[in-house]
Amino acid sequence: MRVIAGDLKARQLKAVPGKSTRPTTDKVKEAVFQVMGPFFGGGRVLDLFAGSGSLGIEALSRGMEYGVFVDKHPKAVHTIYENLQSMKLEQKSEVFRAEAHRALKAAAKRELKFDLILLDPPYGKVDYEEIIDDILNLHLINAGGTIYCEHDVAEQLPIEHDNLKVMKQENYGGTIGVTIYKVL
Repeated sequence: MRVIAGDLKARQLKAVPGKSTRPTTDKVKEAVFQVMGPFFGGGRVLDLFAGSGSLGIEALSRGMEYGVFVDKHPKAVHTIYENLQSMKLEQKSEVFRAEAHRALKAAAKRELKFDLILLDPPYGKVDYEEIIDDILNLHLINAGGTIYCEHDVAEQLPIEHDNLKVMKQENYGGTIGVTIYKVL
């Protein structure tokens, strides 16, 4: 697992020990970042089911100014800290051990707003519509922002919402589905 492009290109990332996480492959990461914005001119990223932090670190490498990483598993949180430290990104990031809905409410309390929100939860364990409704209802994403959803191809996306437009929907390798939304 490595950073694909940007300031940290080709740097190796640690994976979360065990089988509780499923890292996004380099091929998928490269393809989806070409759609979301190969490079960013600043902004904030929320990596909500962060795992190793790979997707959020990729966004920081490509020009996001600040990242918030959330995962509820202690091994994942430890791995995120290790990866941020090895990339020297501690000053540009925060890490929280929390369940996703609690983390979203806490971010809203702090009046945080994001330009990119990355959702890559364990397949089949999360209601994407509920999470996206929370993000929109709590005003956590700026207009023009992007929401990335990685999911099992069997899961029913896209989600219809007045404030969202599907930018891309793609299947990778017959098992990984990716849906990318633009916030209107």
